[in-house]
Amino acid sequence: MEINLLCAMIATYLVNVPFGYVRYGFKKYSVKWFAAIHIPIPFVILFRHFFDLGYGIYTYPFMLFAFFMGQYSGKRFKIYKLKKSDIKV
Repeated sequence: MEINLLCAMIATYLVNVPFGYVRYGFKKYSVKWFAAIHIPIPFVILFRHFFDLGYGIYTYPFMLFAFFMGQYSGKRFKIYKLKKSDIKV
C-alpha cells in the first residue's frame, strides 16, 4: 500500500472519530445526525489533494473503510464512556 494512501486513511479516521462520537447522541436520520456524517467529507477531499491521491478507483474502498471506522469508533467510544459513567454513579 502506498504511504500517501495510508496517511490519508489515518487522517480520515482521526477526523471522523469526534463526529461519530457526537453522532451517537442524535436521533437517527435527524438533521444533526445527517450533518455529523456529512461535515467531514470536505476534509476527506482535502486529504486526497494534500496527499496527492487523486481519485483512482482503487483508493475508494480504503478511504470509505477509514471514514466509517472513524465514525464507528467514535460511537463505540461514547457508548463505552456512557457505560463507564453509569457504573460510577
